[in-house]
Amino acid sequence: MIVRAARLALGLLFTVTGLGGFLGLFPIAPPHALQVILIESGWMKVVKAIELGAGLLLLSNRFVPLALALLLPGVVSIALYHVLLDPVFLGIVPVVVGLEGFLLWSYRGSFRGMLARDGRPGA
Repeated sequence: MIVRAARLALGLLFTVTGLGGFLGLFPIAPPHALQVILIESGWMKVVKAIELGAGLLLLSNRFVPLALALLLPGVVSIALYHVLLDPVFLGIVPVVVGLEGFLLWSYRGSFRGMLARDGRPGA
């Protein structure tokens, strides 16, 4: 039950933020130089597409380990950005990192092959 609630919460969060990024639903404060580069280069469209897709996968309970793997670099980037550059929304960092970490731990069996020291092709 707790895993389901965490999966739905993280899925909803990233579905809403991903969709909001495409539709311009959230007002943005004046962006930092890093944000300007990411937005103008089109990088943020890719990030928002990944967030939306992974969020929908989490909500639909399909390919959950894949969704968690896709979100992990973004979660780390979000955490580092708010810790190092913009602490305005620092309160969301423990929530997002906590949900992602809890779900990664809950689905840890799905990642055994990725973490194998001597992985082999076709295994």
